[in-house]
Amino acid sequence: MNKEDINKPTSAELEILQILWMAGPSSVRFVNDELNKKKKTGYTTTLKLMQIMLEKNLLERDEDSKVHIYHTLVQKEDIQGKLLDRFLESTFSGSAHNLVMQVLGNHKPNAAELKEIRELINRLESKDD
Repeated sequence: MNKEDINKPTSAELEILQILWMAGPSSVRFVNDELNKKKKTGYTTTLKLMQIMLEKNLLERDEDSKVHIYHTLVQKEDIQGKLLDRFLESTFSGSAHNLVMQVLGNHKPNAAELKEIRELINRLESKDD
């Protein structure tokens, strides 16, 4: 594994990160129970994934109590940004325009989303002035 890949979570690791970002520091049992709400996942599989994530510096483990508690070492926004950059480059040849057009063509934003999009565009345009 090259150094650049160390903090790139797999899709299974992303599922675990999503749970920890929502619930906060948690035990393997809790994470496994949450994963099982969507699809059957064995406890030992969850444990192994979280141990790998520990090695990849995605998680940290508190071993002070009998039950080890894991928490994230990465911010949701940082991971989303890295994954989006990789996706943008590999899928849309780096074109944010093409990505946005595809997203808006496939997903009709509601009124609140359109308002946020307009506000973002206005902020970006005022930075150019």
